[in-house]
Formats: sequence, structure tokens, C-alpha cells
Amino acid sequence: MKSPTVADLSQRLRELHKRTVDTPQFNPVFQLAHDLSRQLEAGELSLDDCEALIAELEVKSLHERAARLECMVAPIPADANEKALAATLRSDDFDAFRASWERPQLHAVFTAHPTFLLTPDQSEAVAREASGGDAVSADCVGGDRPQVTLAYEHGRAMQAIGHAQDARSAIVAQLLRHAKAVWPDKWTDLAPLPFRFASWVGYDMDGRTDITWSNSIGFRLSEKAKRLARYVADLEAIDAGHKLLSELRPASLYALERAQDFTADLSDPAALSVAANRLTAPDPRKLLSLAPYIDRLEAEAASPDDGERAIQLKTLAAAMRADGLGMGWIHFRVNAKQLHNAIRRRVDPDGNLDLASKGAVVHLRRAIEGLTPRRSNFGALAIEASTAIRQFLAMAQILAHVDADAPIRMLIAECEEPATVLAALYFAKLFGIEDKVDISPLFETETALEHGGRFLDELLAEKVYQDYAKVRGRVAIQTGFSDAGRFVGQIPASLAIERLQGRLAQAIHANGLSGDVAALIFNTHGESMGRGAHPAKMADRLDWALSPWAKRRFARAGIPLEPEVSFQGGDGYLWFATPELARALLTRIAVLRPSETDADAPKDSFYQRTDLSLDFYRAVKEHQREHLESATYSRAITAFGLGLLNSTGSRVSRRQSDINADREMSLRQIRAIPHNAILQQLSYPVNVIAGVGTAADGNFEEIGALLSESARGRELMRLVRASNALASVKTVAAYGELFNSAYWSSRPYRGTETHLAEACEALGAYLVKDDRIGVFRRLASRLRVDAMKLHRLFAHVPDEDPVENREEKRRMIGVLQALRIALLQAMFIRAVSVPAFSRANDVSRDDVLEMVFTLRVDEALAQLRRAYPRHFPRIDRFDLTEPTDWPDGGDEGYEAIHRDYIDPIERAHALNLRITTAIANIFGAHG
Repeated sequence: MKSPTVADLSQRLRELHKRTVDTPQFNPVFQLAHDLSRQLEAGELSLDDCEALIAELEVKSLHERAARLECMVAPIPADANEKALAATLRSDDFDAFRASWERPQLHAVFTAHPTFLLTPDQSEAVAREASGGDAVSADCVGGDRPQVTLAYEHGRAMQAIGHAQDARSAIVAQLLRHAKAVWPDKWTDLAPLPFRFASWVGYDMDGRTDITWSNSIGFRLSEKAKRLARYVADLEAIDAGHKLLSELRPASLYALERAQDFTADLSDPAALSVAANRLTAPDPRKLLSLAPYIDRLEAEAASPDDGERAIQLKTLAAAMRADGLGMGWIHFRVNAKQLHNAIRRRVDPDGNLDLASKGAVVHLRRAIEGLTPRRSNFGALAIEASTAIRQFLAMAQILAHVDADAPIRMLIAECEEPATVLAALYFAKLFGIEDKVDISPLFETETALEHGGRFLDELLAEKVYQDYAKVRGRVAIQTGFSDAGRFVGQIPASLAIERLQGRLAQAIHANGLSGDVAALIFNTHGESMGRGAHPAKMADRLDWALSPWAKRRFARAGIPLEPEVSFQGGDGYLWFATPELARALLTRIAVLRPSETDADAPKDSFYQRTDLSLDFYRAVKEHQREHLESATYSRAITAFGLGLLNSTGSRVSRRQSDINADREMSLRQIRAIPHNAILQQLSYPVNVIAGVGTAADGNFEEIGALLSESARGRELMRLVRASNALASVKTVAAYGELFNSAYWSSRPYRGTETHLAEACEALGAYLVKDDRIGVFRRLASRLRVDAMKLHRLFAHVPDEDPVENREEKRRMIGVLQALRIALLQAMFIRAVSVPAFSRANDVSRDDVLEMVFTLRVDEALAQLRRAYPRHFPRIDRFDLTEPTDWPDGGDEGYEAIHRDYIDPIERAHALNLRITTAIANIFGAHG
């Protein structure tokens, strides 16, 4: 019998869907999976055939990702982008032009959450196609996935930042040419700074203990060497004999040598002393500031000379001003608990101080006011036990011996109390670096969002914080959509975050800081469509993080705004994977101007009709909370553990404190990225879609009218529609059927598949008490009821950006899901068919079965291989004088068990993980 093609399966799925008209409970995805499973077990379909089908779908999914990438940043050609930017440049007022371009339109942070979904070959193929090159081919699928190490992540981040820097320089040069043409007598006064770049790769300590302080120092030195080398290359292109090259070249080499020092094992105090003394010793090649070089380049550009040379020199000076002695600014990150532990050692050794109290704020204020800065060195850094204090010591050494000018961000995760920020300020002042460190609390938990307004009011009222903010010239906060979206849902999280941003504007203004500070708001994305993966518009991606309503609050209060967003991991780096894509993306952002807004724009009805919008928000949030607190939802989402997901980063997907926790995983043990990814793999982004329909129940027309007439409402609904367009309640239910005892026990009924009777009987008996079939059915029922209400709401809200080729994409996902469920059935059948073995090391056969059912496949295979080795120790390897007749040569290992059971399980699981990547590509997911 001929093996089916992807087209055959897609057509079959279309036909099966028609049957739902007559039998609403009929499940087309599971039926197709059952058909494939029967062919597989009958020998009519092989794993080779399955791999060929999956490979074809992988290539199609990569085409989808490339098309979406191109759509979001188009046009791609450099000349088209130059024209697009030129059309927005004003020519009437030089001072206004300067004001627009001498403050960053956006800070872009290159982070390394576990989002390296694609292999390097796949990333390059997608970027090449999106950039107008050759289409993705089958050559890039099926290969080995590289291990995602911290060094790998750092290397990819530096590559992306390099392309971003080149794209920014092209934009800067265009701004300078425009200014020169329009204001020939003033243009040399222009110092463009349209974008700043930063990274936390190698500096983020939240939730991990595998990054040492020497890693961070080594990374910073390597970045310094790389950036200096890039400055050298840029200056050589302008003038190969330029005098500054004789200083910049040795400085780059010196930084590289010091970086190599810090890659060594520095656990020995003697080794550390050598490396540290080399770095701290005076050396003519040691640069700590680029200010003199920037001044010399600017002065040279201002002298009468060839105009294009002057533009190139000022462009290089602009790059130095933006990046300093590194590939960009850096972000350290710690958890609030780490700071609490550290501050208690200093100001509350007896543990009597409640850091959530007003007394703690008063106590810390007095402690900060009375501080005398302390000197520190690398020895102090090496012996410091506290993670939080160690980060401040590392920052002090970087500012003293690597780059004295570029400020450093200190991000505080799970920050819920003003005292936590004051604790960070205490340590910054203790080590004499408070004038160079931007302390940034992260608001992402439900508690932080609910009480964030009070937090900001109290913090900004503190004089010690006001004095600090004035010195820094900014108030910095971070708002995270990932954990917020996980715990309160993406729609209510977005609305809660924008209200918090508005409260920041209010608090700055109320405390008389409007004329003294800017607001730097770092938004780390995390939406379930895929880490900032909005479906159609770059404007939506930017507005989602910082809405026009929030921006108007700052504009009306006269507070300059510095928006900052993250581009996360390998797939987030796709925006910068080629010079063409980087130029196109930065041009789109420059044209959209996310730091600016019209303070006099008409008010959005969503914020005026709070009688409707607040009730809508609360109802969606409550519905999301019900899911999160539901044992049904938790059990369904964790039914396969993290086994549906590829490893996509160096940071673990389960929180490190939970590694030794019980086998039954809870939602709070799973990080936000894998939680979102599991929802995509089950084909229903619950934390985007769920609750929106229910929130409008009984008031569809009025809610629909509000959402339709409101720009913000339409934006919310665009994300909901795009998620819903790819969602499938039937697929959620199909996964439950894998654990349906009745399905397995009746599969060989009426004499079909008699060769599977024993395995199916065993599965039926094993699963008779399993709760997962009921769990998935209950979840699917809840989702279906809510979805019916959502479709009633859709009837009252226009579909502004319908998903292109929606049905084709849905069938692609449906075929992939059916293939996966068929492969899971094959794994279950083989796992239950392995001959029984004796309990070893407290692991029984049933334990191994449960490992397979929860997709802890590597663990299961390790146990099976131990129980059934391929080869036994051979007697002829011993050189003994005494003869033996045993073993008699009849026992050569369990080769047949490996061939028939163990190897097919391993291969099927590997194919499942390739399906994971394909589904994520269609969703546009990062992670």
C-alpha cells in the first residue's frame, strides 16, 4: 500500500471535519491519528515514512516563519528603507529635529531566555528567505540540535547586536546627511542616538546558579575587545592611516588578553590574583573611557573637510556614544529574595525587620544616609557568599577596570516592596557606584501589579531615592508579560501593566520630578503567541508593551520616555539575523517612533467607558484565575511534563529550587516560557483566549461596540483572533484519548489488530484508573463553552487582520498533531510490550511505563537499557589460566528488544520533538 503524502493527510482531515456536522463530538484529529496508528502497526507505514512527512511539514512551517518575519519588517531592500525613513524626517526646525533624534527611540535588550528553538541552520535559512534570498530547503531539517550553552547564547547575542549596530549606523548616517542638506551651518551640532542596545546574557542570575562572577567579568571583557575591534574596522574603512588607530588597536588586543585571563579556572586564589592584578594594573593600552576619542572625532568632523568623511566620523562617534566600551549596556538581574537575604545580614542580623513594613523603609533610609562607601577588589568578590552582594561587587570592578562610562542596570525580579529597591540602593552606595547603576524593579507577579501603584508612590516619595534618581536622570522600572500573563492571563496582564505605567507617570509628577528625570520602562514581552510574536503588525508589538494611553500620561506630565523591549533568544534574534533584516526592523521602529506620542490625541473610549472596560478586565482575569487554580487545568498542562518541548536554552525550564521536588509537577514549578509553549503544543493558547467570550456574556453588543470603536480594544482583539485562528479544542480533547482505557481495550475489538490484543489489553488495564482522560475532557468542555461565547463576541467586532491562509495553517497543525498522537500511541504500545523485568534501584516496570506516558523518555530509555543491555561482559577479555565452560556463548545481549521496542521509542520521541518545532513555527512562537 502506498504511503500517504502530506496532501493526502490534509485532504483526509478536511473530510473528517465534515463528519462533525452530524456527530458534534466526533474528533477528526484523533481519528486521523488512529488511522495512522493502525497503518503504522500494520507495517503499511514506517517511521521512515513518518519522518518524511514530518520533514515536509517542517520545511512548510519554516516558510511560514520566514513569511511572517518578512511581513512584520517589510520592505526589506535598503533603498526602500532609506526612502521610508526620509519621508518622516522634518525639515522645518533644527532644534526639534535634534530633540527627536538625540534621545533613543528604543532601547533593545538581547536576552537569552530558553527560546533557541531553531537550529543555527534553520535560523539562517529562515533569515535568508525573509531577506529575499533562497527559499528554505529540506537541507536544514533533521540534523542534530546543538547543546544550548551559555557561551552559545552569548555568541548568538553578540552576532545579533553586531548587525543591529551596523543598521543603526546606517540610520545615523542618513540622519546626518539629511541634517547637512537642510541645515548646512548647524548639522555638525547633531549627535544622533536613535537606539541603544543592551544584553543580560551572562549577567542574569535570577533563577540560576551556574553563572559565576568570573563568567560575567570575562564576558564583559570579551565584549569590550569585540567592540573595540569593530571601532577599529570602522575607522580603517574611513581612513586606514588614522592616528587614533594606533591607540584603538592595542586597546582591543589588551581587552582580549584580559578576557582570556578570566576564562581560566580562577578558583585558586593564586590564579585569581594573577588575572586580577593584570586587569587592575596601569597599562597604556587600558581604555576606561571613550570620551576623549568621541571629542576628537567630533572635532575632526567639524573642521572644513570632505562632507562624506565628516558624516562617517560623526557616525562612528555616535556608535561610541551609544555603546561605550562594550557591545552595548549590560543588565545584571537578581531576585528580590536574594537582596532580602543580603540586606538582612547588614542591617537586620537578628531578623526582626519586616521588609514589607513602613518601618523597614525608614530603617533603610537612615542606613543609606549614614553610609560611607567601601573599597573592594577581586578578592572580596571571590570570597563573597551572597549572590546579590556579589553582583554589586562585580559591577564595581567592571566600572573601575573595564568601562567607567557605561551605566549598568540592576534588575530585581519579583520585586513587591519599596524596601527592596532601597536595599539595592544601599549596596550601590556602599560600593560607591550609585551614580552608575540604574536600579529597576520588575513588576510581573499578580501582587506586584495590584499594589504597584502604592509601591511607586511610596518609593518616589523617599528623598534618598529622589536624590538618586536625579543623579541618574531617570527612573527605571521593568514590566514582565511572561509571568504576569501566566498568572492573570495575557489580556488582563497587558491592561494591568499599562495602568501601572500610568501610575509611574503620576508618581513622578506628584513628587516634583518631571523636570529632572526620564522614565525608562523595560518591557520584556512574553505573550503566548510567542515572546512578543504579534501576528501582523510591528506597531502592535510595540503598542502592546507600551500603549498610546500610557505614553500620553507621560507626555502630558512632561516626562521624557525611554521605552525598552527585549528580543529573546535565538528566535528573537531572527529580527537581526542578517544586515537586511536588522536595517528593516530598526527602520520600522524609527518610523513608528515608540518613544513619542501626541498628547492631544482624542481619548480612547476604552478608558472612558470604565463601567464596561473595568468589568470586562475583571471578568477575563477572574476566568483566567479559575483556570490557574483549577486542578483540572494544572493536571492537563502537566500531563506530559515538559516532554513535549525541546531544550531551548541554558537556563533550566523547571525552577532550580524544584529539581528534587515530587514527580507530580505543579504549574508554579514550570517557568512562563515552557508554560506558554505547552499551551501552543496542545493547540490552545488558554492564557490569551480564555475568558474573553465569557467576560462579554449577556452584553455582547455593548462590549462588542466598545471594543470595535476603541483602538486599544481592537488591538486586544487582534491578538485574541490570531490566537483563536490556530486554536483547536478538538486537539486538546484528542490528547486525553491517549489515556482512555476504553479506547485501548476496544481497539482490537471484532478481530481487528489481533496482533496488538495483548498490548492493548495491558494498556486498557493500566489506564483504567488513570485520571487524565477525564481531565482533558473537562478542560475541553470548559474551553468549548467559553469559545462559543467568544464566537458570539466576534460577530460584533470586525476582523481587521484575518490570518492569511488560515485553514491551510489549521490543517498543517492538525496533521502534525495527528502524526504526533500516532507516534505517542506507538511509544505506548512498545513500552507496554517490553518484557517484564525485575525491580532495580527502586524502579519498576510500571515506573518506566509512567515515564513514557509523561514523556520522560530519556529516563525511561536509560532504565530499559540497563535492564536489557545490548552486550554483556565477554569472558575472553580475561587472561586467566583456569578454564571455564560458562558462559556457553548463547547469550549475546537483548538485541531484539532494542530493535523492536527501545530504539523505536527513542526514534518516535525524536520525531515528536521535530513536530514541536514545526507547530511553534506556525504559531510564530519564540521558545
